[in-house]
Amino acid sequence: ENRPIPEPGPNEVLLRMHSVGICGSDVHYWQHGRIGDFVVKDPMVLGHEASGTVIKVGSGVTHLKPGDRVAIEPGVPREVDEFCKTGRYNLSPTIFFCATPPDNGNLCRYYKHSASYCYKLPDNVTFEEGALIEPLSVGIHACKRAGVTLGSKVFVSGSGPIGLVNVIVAKMMGAAAVVVTDLSASRLQKAKEVGADFTIQVKNETPKEVASKVESVLGCMPEITVECTGVQACIQTGIYATRSGGTLVLVGLGPEMVTVPIVNAAVREVDIRGIFRYCNTWPVAIALLASKRINVKPLVTHRFPLEKALEAFETTKRGEGVKVMLKCDPTDQSP
Repeated sequence: ENRPIPEPGPNEVLLRMHSVGICGSDVHYWQHGRIGDFVVKDPMVLGHEASGTVIKVGSGVTHLKPGDRVAIEPGVPREVDEFCKTGRYNLSPTIFFCATPPDNGNLCRYYKHSASYCYKLPDNVTFEEGALIEPLSVGIHACKRAGVTLGSKVFVSGSGPIGLVNVIVAKMMGAAAVVVTDLSASRLQKAKEVGADFTIQVKNETPKEVASKVESVLGCMPEITVECTGVQACIQTGIYATRSGGTLVLVGLGPEMVTVPIVNAAVREVDIRGIFRYCNTWPVAIALLASKRINVKPLVTHRFPLEKALEAFETTKRGEGVKVMLKCDPTDQSP
């Protein structure tokens, strides 16, 4: 609150922030101070799912002007390296990324960011939808890596925010049937709401038993599995469930070392792919939102003003609802 308002550089814009979603990674940094090799060593501003209004532009910025409403892509390459040249800038080792140590995030009143990674929102796309483009991008990137196409049968493991965006995107990309598993009945109900064809509530079944249930409800083994939990048993289930010659995409992050039936995957030619964040997804997401081909509004279940950020984080930590959204602009009176 007491930090000075930053001045944008030549290729930056200054934003008055509007909507910022809370991600599981934000909560993890808050509670544990690290995720893998990313360690919080100094005070850090959280927040990387965000939208806001441009209030000042740098001297070199021509595509944005004060008053423009924008969605913010949080990952900005610091140099044009081999990954940027091949279009996979998310893999650049020197990338700046909001709320990943030591880089500050954008859960604040005013924030400056690279203008090239701020995308103008059409009038019919809300600030909240703009903030939801970040998690939505994970779904777009994962489903592209998975090769979802017309008629695909897809198994999504986990019905948290990332599982749900994968359901939305898989259906948009032409999946004929999507089955979702989770421990929570309420989260599975939300999966139904956003387009899942089948849901399975997991209790204490073995990975092979869950895989068998997936095959039973789909009427076949899925060609594609998108694993969104990072839980060892769920990764095992993903391997057992995926059809021979199919693809398993690992989205959820768990422990560094996990025990999996790798020979089962190898002899059945199940391709195992990872994803790291996303790249080149904001224009796609904005086009989908503007055309009303997808609806992400049901994902937001809680809203708090910035002054109640701690309460918002506690709500997310307890696992209540789906997506908790913070409103940073006190002058805005919209619901």
